[in-house]
Amino acid sequence: MPAIISPDSSTVLVTGANGFIATWLIGDLLDKGYTVKAAVRSERKGKHLLEVYNKYKNESKLGLVVIGDDMGKTGAFDEAVQGVDAVIHTAASVHLNAKEPREIINPAVRGVTGIMESLLKYGTSVKRLVITSSCAAICAFSTVPVTLSEENWNDEHVKECEEKGKDASPLAMYAASKTLAEKAGWEFYEKHKSELNWDLCFINPPWVFGPVKHDVKSIDTLNESNLFWYKATIKGDFGNYSPLFTPGHGWVDVREVSAGHIKAMETPEAGGERIIICAGSYVWQDCVDAINSVVPTPWKSHLLPYATGEPDGERVRSITWVTEKEKKILGLKLRTMKETARDILEDYERHGWA
Repeated sequence: MPAIISPDSSTVLVTGANGFIATWLIGDLLDKGYTVKAAVRSERKGKHLLEVYNKYKNESKLGLVVIGDDMGKTGAFDEAVQGVDAVIHTAASVHLNAKEPREIINPAVRGVTGIMESLLKYGTSVKRLVITSSCAAICAFSTVPVTLSEENWNDEHVKECEEKGKDASPLAMYAASKTLAEKAGWEFYEKHKSELNWDLCFINPPWVFGPVKHDVKSIDTLNESNLFWYKATIKGDFGNYSPLFTPGHGWVDVREVSAGHIKAMETPEAGGERIIICAGSYVWQDCVDAINSVVPTPWKSHLLPYATGEPDGERVRSITWVTEKEKKILGLKLRTMKETARDILEDYERHGWA
């Protein structure tokens, strides 16, 4: 499919528009000249978005479309997908609080297939669908050295959920939801490929950190990944695990995730691909060291010290992420962890948090 090559005459639908990633994404799209249709569950959910990007609202470059509380409901996106040139679907449940697998898996799968059904019927002007998946759909955790690419799938946690049900770990439930949702998306795409005017790309980021633009009232109400960052680096709370081997995964700055989605929408070669966007493997000790390396601290309202962890301990980073596809197709310039740490501290100060 052709790329979106003319921002000034193109409209992009962004779902989950009030979320951590999507709020950055919408700002970046607007700055590039795109018109954005922001899908939210209610007008109240979109209020902060219109305040942040008030200038673009006044220029008629940003508008809201309300889809209701159940995005998996048949027809939920029928109106939203009409008259747009591309869709970036970020809406999904990101939490570790499910009581049983189907509580998170079913909405995740329907969230993907539901919007694809709407696009099949009404997305006549759409050229590309970009969906936010996760590296959890590839692997959520490893205690042994492993090298992973887009060829891998996290069937292990799907199996755990099938065998253990409500006794499966929260991480397994979350990872299974991401795996099965993405697989359902690819199955739908292959089944209906001959009927579609658009093609598909999945973006697979790992843990996403960075400053926030979405509506956050206090540090305690940060999104899941940023709250984990705060607890680890500021409070020294590693969830009863050693900071030397957990989370044992990958990380990336939210601004690169935003840029990656836009590049995937614009680049012809991204069609039909799943693409890992990852700055590297990490353990919490790396984050702790990064935040302590920002001297002087820009977070003036907070009394030092931050967490110290175990700086002299031997670190075990089990996963090596292969990101050649991102480099070749998207060509992103990734921030260092120290740069992200500095910007997070500046964001805390800007919010007036202590």
